[in-house]
Amino acid sequence: MRLGVLYSGGKDSTLALMKAQQFHDVLCLVTLVSSNKESFMFHTPNIDITSLQAEAMELPLVRVETLGEKENELADLKKALTLAKKQHKIEGVVTGAIRSTYQTSRVQQVCHELGLWCFNPLWLMDQELLLTEIIKSKIHAIISAVSAEPLDETFLGKKLDTRIAKRLVDLGKSHKINPAGEGGEVETTVLDAPTFKKKIEILKRQINYKNYAGTFTILNARLVQK
Repeated sequence: MRLGVLYSGGKDSTLALMKAQQFHDVLCLVTLVSSNKESFMFHTPNIDITSLQAEAMELPLVRVETLGEKENELADLKKALTLAKKQHKIEGVVTGAIRSTYQTSRVQQVCHELGLWCFNPLWLMDQELLLTEIIKSKIHAIISAVSAEPLDETFLGKKLDTRIAKRLVDLGKSHKINPAGEGGEVETTVLDAPTFKKKIEILKRQINYKNYAGTFTILNARLVQK
């Protein structure tokens, strides 16, 4: 089946993309760029890096800006998927949703209206197993944002590896947070993956952190040979 991937540039949408590629033709990435950093629907940290990620994967990127207003975001999502359907003849949409019924139900609603299949390959995965699979799949993801006690500044910019995953799982048990960040506690940015033909090198970055909330913002980056 001909698919587009609703792509945030993070670990989950990258793993979902790779799973889809095993059985289907992934023809494009679809990214919503929200001016509202508290968007209910769309990932925002380092979202502009998706243009480099698309280039690294040699896939076209359908990029649509949105004000990120609750529920009105759906009109912008519909616009983006309509463009992907017209330009790339997609028949379905892949998401990296794990447990968010708010997001998933709305994407499914838009897909239904457009006659598109909605494929959620990570749906209801155990979050500890998900982290393990991301690491085993050789997805190089860094933590680009945290937003929950007790996640401190030391997490920002760190590669999601076995050690960091264990810390997140342990904190999930002791502080009742979602270790994979499904509740927005952790956001990630992927710098390399098996599906990338080149990898991303960070040239300049900025860290902002206060009261258990912070971001690792990529200010400048480039593609380099793997």
